[in-house]
Amino acid sequence: MSEKITIADYIAQAGSMHKTSDWVTVDQELINKFADATHDHQFIHVDEQKAKMTPFGGTIAHGFLSLSLLSHFAETTMPRIQGAVMAINYGFEKIRFLMPVPSGSRVRGHMKVAEVTEREPGQYLTRYEVSIEIEGNDKPALIAEWLGLTIVQG
Repeated sequence: MSEKITIADYIAQAGSMHKTSDWVTVDQELINKFADATHDHQFIHVDEQKAKMTPFGGTIAHGFLSLSLLSHFAETTMPRIQGAVMAINYGFEKIRFLMPVPSGSRVRGHMKVAEVTEREPGQYLTRYEVSIEIEGNDKPALIAEWLGLTIVQG
């Protein structure tokens, strides 16, 4: 995203800044690559034949794959802060996996800047309220409170 705002504007919009990402397809190839990267080859994710016999009716994405997409959603939807030299993943207050993401599903992220706190000069801790929507499903795949630390110069 090319939009840039000042840190003062970013802080002022806390509580009211809501952004929604574009859709991303979570196909079997992505799931298999994630399984390889994390060494998590549980059959429910990678064995399409065995997964058909489960209540899910097919393979599903790893919960951590869905969670990892938050970085992409933030990168493509949230404004850049003028003077920011880096943004660091600081952790989570809460994560809940509410619905499985079936292979072939499209998902998108909903991001809300809930709170911005200056920890020390030039360091801003942001608490985001996030969710991942599965296209055609009323219940989100996950909800979380995500923390990010932005370092701003000048």
